[in-house]
Amino acid sequence: MTSAHHTSALFHLAFNVRDLDVARQFYSNTLGCTEGRSTDTWVDFSLFNHQLSMHIGEPFATHNTGKVGEHWVPMPHFGLVLPLSNWHAMRERLETANIDFVIKPHCRFAGEAGEQWTMFLLDPFGNPIEFKGFADMAHVFAG
Repeated sequence: MTSAHHTSALFHLAFNVRDLDVARQFYSNTLGCTEGRSTDTWVDFSLFNHQLSMHIGEPFATHNTGKVGEHWVPMPHFGLVLPLSNWHAMRERLETANIDFVIKPHCRFAGEAGEQWTMFLLDPFGNPIEFKGFADMAHVFAG
């Protein structure tokens, strides 16, 4: 591999949830994911074309140990980096669903190379999810 830039690559994350029907409700209805394959013990979803595989089991323990800007964020967590217009659409979707944010939508590092909009929430099983929004996706890795 000579480059980390492969536009055809998709991210896959497998993690535990306690109830597949509750997961289906949240990931389909609240986040807008498309359901894929499933069995009695797991279900796949597409989140912006990335594969989430949820398996019946006990979720990871999380703790607010990640210091980012002024906030302590839940670790571990997963999420997406979105173009800012998609981020605002997701924020509106989550606010309409009356999501109780762990960290409310806000801008961090304003005016800096890494300026980003962010929000944290928990799925019904306590799995932390972060959505980041960038006005310029070329600045995602800017230092």
